[in-house]
Amino acid sequence: MKKILLLSLFFISFIGTSQVTIKQTKDDNDLKLSALPYYSFGKGLGLTSPDSIFQLNIRFRMQNRVTYLENDGENGAYDGQIRRLRLRFDGYVGNPKFLYAIQLSFAPGDVGEIREGENINIIRDAVVFYRPNRHWNLSFGQTKLPGNRQRINSSGGLQLTDRTINNAKFTVDRDFGFQVHNLNEFKDKFSYNFKAAISTGEGRNSTEKPDDGVAVTGKVEAFPFGAFSKDGTNFEGDIVREKKPKLMVSGAFQQNNHARRTQGQLGNDLFDTRTMKSVMLDAMFKYNGWAAMMSYMSRTTNKNAVTFNPDDITETSFAYVGNGFDYQASYNTKSNYEFIARYSVQNVANDIRALAPNTKQYSIGVTKYIWEHAFKLQTELNFDTLNFADGTTKNNWYLRFQVEIGI
Repeated sequence: MKKILLLSLFFISFIGTSQVTIKQTKDDNDLKLSALPYYSFGKGLGLTSPDSIFQLNIRFRMQNRVTYLENDGENGAYDGQIRRLRLRFDGYVGNPKFLYAIQLSFAPGDVGEIREGENINIIRDAVVFYRPNRHWNLSFGQTKLPGNRQRINSSGGLQLTDRTINNAKFTVDRDFGFQVHNLNEFKDKFSYNFKAAISTGEGRNSTEKPDDGVAVTGKVEAFPFGAFSKDGTNFEGDIVREKKPKLMVSGAFQQNNHARRTQGQLGNDLFDTRTMKSVMLDAMFKYNGWAAMMSYMSRTTNKNAVTFNPDDITETSFAYVGNGFDYQASYNTKSNYEFIARYSVQNVANDIRALAPNTKQYSIGVTKYIWEHAFKLQTELNFDTLNFADGTTKNNWYLRFQVEIGI
């Protein structure tokens, strides 16, 4: 009953504050929505009705890549693919305070394998916003949760071709629910943001049987020297060459009650639910072409992470628990050639030590920015060391070239 009352009060307050009249300005299509930190050099293709009742912006981006890889004990191989192909629509309807955003994905790596009885994962974002002023964003729908910095950033704003091994295992991802963001960013003085979300905890496009478990996420961001130029928090590397040192530190926490999947919102199904707690800490620094990032991520469960098939006890599925650190540094020259180095270490928890390796990852890369992050050429050399519980070690590496282009 208390939950129903709280939701009712939320809707009443939302409707009550929405009866407003706003004068349109030249910046109305500058969304600045903190739950949608897509890197965008321009504003895409925009359409606005003659009476200014609605606006539609259209954007696309794609990543084409070729990789040569050698995994320990296997022959070398080549892989060429469209890693990402995204189409995004955003704008407002009726009033610039009421906004929407839709993002669709079409690449095989985004959609995933089509399996009988499961959804096709084309929809990445489908969310509506109420933005009463520049300090508040309220949203309802499916989009990214306020988790770790690298996951929140668009894959189009990365320095290297992929996110880290820790992001792959310990991140909190897109989910369906409510979010409230309070933004207090200023150019040259201390700034801070508060972000919170209540979501289903099941991940994107879930149509599983409803349960009584929800995910609660909270995040705090602090900018001791003021906000980054051109929303620089939302992309890696100092491509704008900050004239003054800029620093961001942040911390996020999520509790996902009765999670059904191995990584909360991501992964395969568990045979039994687990309540998962995630901690994510980040720091980002930029100045005069130099940039550095550091992050810590961890996940724990309320009981043993390994679950067993009740019909066949020899078959198991486990929540991915453990922790990891990422360290990344770069320098962008005045001719927009960027040199990047990254080191990651990942340690799994004792519950799953016999089932998953501890991993170290070393990456170096060179990126040429032609049109900032919107059009760039990337090369990356990556080396992984996997240490298993039985004392064996595997070494895998790849060399990759990627082209990113979008509007």
